[in-house]
Formats: sequence, C-alpha cells, structure tokens
Amino acid sequence: MNVIEEVRKNTPLIHHLTNQVVMNFTANGLLSFGGAPVMAKAEEEAAEMAANADGLLINIGTLTAPEIPAMIKAGQAANDKGIPVVLDPVGVAATPFRRHAVAEILQVVQPTAIKGNAAELANLVDISWEMKGVESRGSGDISEVAKQVANRYNTLAVVTGATDVVCDGKRMETNETGHAILSKVTGAGCLLGSVLAACLTVEGNAEMQALAAVEFYGLAAEYAANNIAVTGPGTFVPAFLDALSLETAQLRRTNS
Repeated sequence: MNVIEEVRKNTPLIHHLTNQVVMNFTANGLLSFGGAPVMAKAEEEAAEMAANADGLLINIGTLTAPEIPAMIKAGQAANDKGIPVVLDPVGVAATPFRRHAVAEILQVVQPTAIKGNAAELANLVDISWEMKGVESRGSGDISEVAKQVANRYNTLAVVTGATDVVCDGKRMETNETGHAILSKVTGAGCLLGSVLAACLTVEGNAEMQALAAVEFYGLAAEYAANNIAVTGPGTFVPAFLDALSLETAQLRRTNS
C-alpha cells in the first residue's frame, strides 16, 4: 500500500491545536499534501471538533494555560473515537510550564505518536540533552531516546534531525532524506507533525506510515531546495509547498 496515495484518496480531516506562529503555513502545507486542516482551540468545541475529525495534532509551540484543557478534551475525544493523536512537545525542556503541561496531557491522553527533536524527546524520559529555546543543540544516542519514549508512553516515537528515527519500542527505522534549509524555516517541524497525523489515518502499520511521512517530507525538501529559483529560505517555502503536492516517484527521480 502506498501511504501517500491513500492519504490523497481519503483527504483526511486533521484537527490542529497548534501554535500561533505556524497555523497558516501548516494549513497550506497539509492542503498541498492532500489532507484537510481544521483548527479549533476553544475548550467549548475542541472535543466535538476532534470527534468529527480523522486525526488530531497537539502542538504546544505557543502554549497558554487556557489551551491545556482544550488539548486534553480533544485528545480524549480522539482516543474515544479511535483516531490517531500526534503530540508535538515543542520546546518542552525550555520551561517548567511546558514540562508540566505535557505531563498533564500524557496522564490522560494516549498519543499514537510523539514527534519532536532529540532534546524534546530526551526530556520526556529524563535524559540530559542540550537545548537552546526550542532547538536541539546537544548530541547523544538518538536511538536510545526513541526506544525509551516509545516504551514509557506506549507510543510511536518519531525523533527528527539529520537522521530521523522512528521506533515502536521494539523495531527501529531510520530516514536520511531532508535538507538543512528546513532548519531556517519557522514551522517546518510543526508541519511535519500535521503530515504525520494525516499518514497515520491510513490503515496498516503505524511505524511504516510514520516512516513514509518523514521520508516523503524529506524528499519534498530536497526537491524544493534544488529548484533553480530557490536562493534561500524565502524562496524555498513556496517551492516546498508545491513539492508537497507531487508524487513520491517524481521526487525520487528528480533528487537522484
């Protein structure tokens, strides 16, 4: 089964509780990829919106206290419905507020996948890892971080970086597609969370779905970065949005 083709065939509705900085970019990126975005942060409707969706993304990038109950209610509604939940603990190691919020969410919401950089996921399992703001700066055993996160939270761990690691607690897969220019675009990781949520709506093995998501995302970045019109992050973004709408085979041919 081709995961990307299945996503585009089904056009899954992904409910986002995501950060203010990336909402427009995330919505346009998911639309280009083949999903449908909806964004509703109000506690009064978060659960109902999640219950009407095909997948849920919880991203704490610009977290405020009133958003936490909405995230919990949406997550519980998604769990009740049996749709995938992706948790993106952006900058979780930066402040006690973020750490406590993620801990509160994880007490009552079962994520299908937790996606983040090495420092973010290391923090969830009490492994020391250098971080600056929301960026991972340190080094260590990424595979061990992924394995511990997957086992502690009974979830799929997706650790992003120069090499992406996907782990279900037993099996480990890696991906090396991608381009360094992604680190110069605000929201590149956040959009990946949305694409990941869309891919997890496809029937089948979640680890392979996640691997398909990160591989495709990296291929699209390589394709866009190699566009002759791209001279930096500003020109990369529209080329990248275009690339997200292409077929995997086309991206592979162009990048080879």
